Amino acid sequence: MKKRSGVLWVVLVAVLAVVVAVYRDRIHFDWGTFKQQFHQIQLAHIFAGIALIYATYWLRAIRWSVMVKPTKQVSAVSLVGPQFIGFTAVALFGRLADLTRPYLVARKIELPLSSQVAVYTLERMFDLGSAALIFSTALAFMPKDMPHQQIFLRAGLGSLAMTLAAALFAGAIRIAGGAVATFARTVLKPLSQPVAESISEKILGFRDGLNALKSWREFVLVAAISLTMWLMIASAYVQTAHAFVQTPELGELSFSRAMLLMAASIGGSLLQLPIVGWFTQIAVTATAMHTFYGAPLEASTACGALLLVVTSICIIPTGLLCAQLEHVSLRSVAVESEEAGKEVVTPQE
Repeated sequence: MKKRSGVLWVVLVAVLAVVVAVYRDRIHFDWGTFKQQFHQIQLAHIFAGIALIYATYWLRAIRWSVMVKPTKQVSAVSLVGPQFIGFTAVALFGRLADLTRPYLVARKIELPLSSQVAVYTLERMFDLGSAALIFSTALAFMPKDMPHQQIFLRAGLGSLAMTLAAALFAGAIRIAGGAVATFARTVLKPLSQPVAESISEKILGFRDGLNALKSWREFVLVAAISLTMWLMIASAYVQTAHAFVQTPELGELSFSRAMLLMAASIGGSLLQLPIVGWFTQIAVTATAMHTFYGAPLEASTACGALLLVVTSICIIPTGLLCAQLEHVSLRSVAVESEEAGKEVVTPQE
């Protein structure tokens, strides 16, 4: 983890240095106006956004308990801590710590990591599908003269298509996982028996995780939780933008137009690096607001910074407290989860 993080840091710093050198004379930024933005915000909107984001972590714990129920009865309350700690690890160490949640859950409820990685994958599929559905539906009601409207409409439809493809793949593994595992073992055995057995076991473990939803009732429940959660996340974006009451482009932002901002933010967080990723995230969202809505660069940057606080950084104090209560070292568990994740997806000879 340290080696990869170091390489990414060097690459990012080099890229930033080039960007600053090329555009230093083209960007006019008033730091005084930027600071003034924070004095003019309405804190009630910020607190509302933070409350919405915290509520989604509880919903994630409930959803995870539903998906793991066919394997083991687990209370949602017991899974809240791993959610807080896991997202704190991602906020501090970037996407390299993404497997911290399934790792902590697997360790806490004493189930194989492969099954919880499968649940995590299923969770991500519902996240993608819910976000794509909300994104596409909101864009469908956008004014046709909205800049870049067609581009983002196609992006929304594309995300729906990818969600459908992922769902079909997962369905095939769930229905015929045993046959797929047997086929993989038969094909790979002449090359390497340990590799063949390892891959076969991982396919079966993945299938067991995908068996989390045994009935339509559970499927509908998880889908409803996912949609509710992403509506709350989208509303947190709207609330944060509305805090800038002195900037009409943000203070009067509609829900459908905010979807462009949420899409840009999600895209900017996919390759998030430790700490430095905070600044790239701010830059991405600020650029989106300045480009899509015509908001002043200073207000866009201030809003981008607060969006980072509301949607990501605000969890850190609670996550650190939960880590202390559960005697978890964030850095150690991030490294351990990455190594354990490699064993799940990479065959060992």
